[in-house]
Amino acid sequence: MKSLLYAMFGVLTTGAAFISSTASAALNDSLSPVGAILAANEDGTIPRWTGGITKIPEGYTPGKQHPDPFADDKIITVISQRNLDQYKHMLSEGTIALFVNNANYNINVYPSRRSVSLPERIYESSIKNASTAELTYRGHGVSGVTAGIPFPVPQNGQEAIWNHTMRYRGEALNYTGNRTIVQPDGSYTLARLERTLLFNYGVEGIASETLGNTLFFYKHKILAPVRNTGTALLVKETIDQITSPRKAWQYTPGQRKVRRLPKLAYDDVMPDTGGMLTADTVDMFNGSLDRYDWELQGRKEFYVPYNSYKLHSGDVRYDDILKPKSLNPDLLRFEPHRVWVVDATLRTGLQHPYAKRRFYIDEDSWQILMVDIYDEAGKLIKYQEAHPINYYEIPLFTSTAEVIYDLNHGRYFVDGLNNQEDEYNFNPQVKKRDFTASALRREGRR
Repeated sequence: MKSLLYAMFGVLTTGAAFISSTASAALNDSLSPVGAILAANEDGTIPRWTGGITKIPEGYTPGKQHPDPFADDKIITVISQRNLDQYKHMLSEGTIALFVNNANYNINVYPSRRSVSLPERIYESSIKNASTAELTYRGHGVSGVTAGIPFPVPQNGQEAIWNHTMRYRGEALNYTGNRTIVQPDGSYTLARLERTLLFNYGVEGIASETLGNTLFFYKHKILAPVRNTGTALLVKETIDQITSPRKAWQYTPGQRKVRRLPKLAYDDVMPDTGGMLTADTVDMFNGSLDRYDWELQGRKEFYVPYNSYKLHSGDVRYDDILKPKSLNPDLLRFEPHRVWVVDATLRTGLQHPYAKRRFYIDEDSWQILMVDIYDEAGKLIKYQEAHPINYYEIPLFTSTAEVIYDLNHGRYFVDGLNNQEDEYNFNPQVKKRDFTASALRREGRR
């Protein structure tokens, strides 16, 4: 069995994986419950997965930033313009572009730490999903799943992207964080937002037949700057967005009204992002898959952002993080990991400024870590990075900050900075009734 699995899921898998009735057995043998290869890679630079972070490090205070469990790790390689050619095979095209645009940019490569851990119930559901999950018509949705990764052994690019979309992020979440556009000269103005989410798909005990078509509920309120204070956004995120598109409402304090947004999908510009984010670039990618053809290129090794506890630290100020042309590279941690590579190519006759995207998806968590974005002429125009950590309150792995670089104009947009804020509350007392237009109106008038 193991020799067959290694042939199917080897480090340089070149095609889609084959699922059979033995998928659940495979996930208990040579693959983790979410489909990652358990074994180390051939040269040992990527270790064996042994369960990730399962013990809270000493010094952690609930409600505060998470101490770095790998603070004693030494840098093993520094990549700069001088030695870039030596490491290009381990870097995405977007990462390479940062070196071209910034002579002072460098990447600090640390030892690989497979830190991802998830609740046991998510592992159990993921194993079950491997033999029950199905794509609905043309991959527009997913059926036959309970909370967990729907396709631990993906057959195609659509299934791999659905794994990211439906990855575990807790049951509910409330936090305050900051986002901003950093101009080429390094200037920026922070926008401070309070966000609340209810992850319908992640709720313990929810069954496939009672899930319905709701993935999660989201709302935020802008707290600063003053000119935007009180502006709020509410989103009901559906799974199949062709049969039932996402619904979104915006509250404007000057008008004291809630208005239904006619559409917030695909290349629609996200409100209050200065035109830097299209709707489908939030969370690295979200929403319907129907505008692209999806191709699973296989599982390969790359240097990727990982275990970004230094960037997350409460000892770091925003001026330390936000530098001209890129986040401060001295605060970033890259590690060698296996990732699933997925290409999305705009379908003939459909419109989007991003004609092609290449996604790099972490095999241990299904978090998209990097995205190369191209225009219709094949030119690389934007690049996204997610900088993740494994949280301690409940075991889960997700980004602490996300950034999208505008490679044509030398500016970038970063979201999720909460170094000087209280940390995530993974147990807010929220209900579905808190995510309605009337609730948004009431909150706005308080």
